[in-house]
Amino acid sequence: MNATRTTSEAQPDATGAAVRSARALARLALLCVAGAVASVVAGAGQWLILLLGLAGLALAGAGLWWALAHRGIARLFGALLAIAAPVGVLVLYAISGLWVVAAAALACWAVALACARSALRHLRKPRGMHHRSVRAPRRAVVIMNPRSGGGKVGRFGLVERAEALGARVILLDLDKDPDPVALARQAVAEGADLLGVAGGDGTQALVAAVAAEHRLPFMVVAAGTRNHFAMDLGLDRDDPSKSLDALSDGVELRVDLGDVAGRPFVNTASFGTYAHIVQSPDYRDAKAITALDQLPELLTGEAGATLTARADDEVLDSPQAVLVSNNPYARADPLTGGRRPRLDTGRLGVISVRVGGAAQAAELALLGERASGITTLKPRRVVVEADEEVIPVALDGEALTLPTPVVCTVRPGVLRVRVPRHRPGAPYVAPSVDWRRIVRLAFGRAPRPHEKNQEQSDG
Repeated sequence: MNATRTTSEAQPDATGAAVRSARALARLALLCVAGAVASVVAGAGQWLILLLGLAGLALAGAGLWWALAHRGIARLFGALLAIAAPVGVLVLYAISGLWVVAAAALACWAVALACARSALRHLRKPRGMHHRSVRAPRRAVVIMNPRSGGGKVGRFGLVERAEALGARVILLDLDKDPDPVALARQAVAEGADLLGVAGGDGTQALVAAVAAEHRLPFMVVAAGTRNHFAMDLGLDRDDPSKSLDALSDGVELRVDLGDVAGRPFVNTASFGTYAHIVQSPDYRDAKAITALDQLPELLTGEAGATLTARADDEVLDSPQAVLVSNNPYARADPLTGGRRPRLDTGRLGVISVRVGGAAQAAELALLGERASGITTLKPRRVVVEADEEVIPVALDGEALTLPTPVVCTVRPGVLRVRVPRHRPGAPYVAPSVDWRRIVRLAFGRAPRPHEKNQEQSDG
């Protein structure tokens, strides 16, 4: 009989010991908050200078908005302000002698956040993605992109390693514009009992859809540039050859597959600003220059379509950017290393951004993902409408154009993903801190029922 286990390396339960540890950490977090406040109070004679620190951060955010949303003198002024504001605050603190106070307050606040997140982690009861042991495939076929990730297929000897493990390798001839879907279907017709891909997320998604259609196992080899899907599966992205261990000693996960207007995706579908920018033929060779050239008109609404997104029953009016992900991200920062704790929730993730001017940019700099311009949702269905008949879409990083409305859904558990039994595991992402929960926990109040449910679903 195949054994069923969980992919999580640690499965802390909300036992008495776990709750006691969480409570102690919550109390320590509040003590550190008090320390941060005490440090500020120590400089009470110069409150104005302390407040100028927050003002400097807000000005930096506003300056960045002017630098991105304008041209000419306004862009230059914004860039200078974004740099000068934080530097000026540091100089002011040094001259006034308040740098010790500021450093102490920041240190206390950093420790408080670490303790609060650790307390929530102790209290959480993650279910994890379950896996089951499986037999090695007999007729595995692995499609490899020799140029993906700057040539990782050749550097890590992936062809030789796969063939040594009994797989048949199909190298994509990129000069002939190959069709990975057609190659995968041909492999299935010839009797393949596993399909694998060494390449980027876009190629992964195309072949994954064929594997799901024929209910075959699918193997991910982390040979792309970012390999976000591989990271969330817990694979070793530093050495893609280790992904091939799934051929000899693998386990199987049931994973969701995203769908955008009938097209599969494993990571994200992006609408709005980013999707418009990646359409440019100059983007891959000059990302920063291309973005700076197009952003002013896109951010101010002078170019690009005006979007409306409907996430289940929620309506998002005129967002500048909408990111729809195959399962929700832990936090609203997928472009800076965020990750999805699970790939089997049967839900999409939505991150919507709307920054209407310098004031909202300043708020975003101060509050981050809690700013009013950021909206995060976990729907099952998203419909993106626009005032244009066709809109740009970035699907797993690939530039497309699709007719509106564009419907995004998720297909729960259709992917049988084969991964190595022994793998690094996905990195832990600390949850956002809700200080009301920390206070209730510190003073001995049990989590509310909806919070327990939330903790479990987030795990």
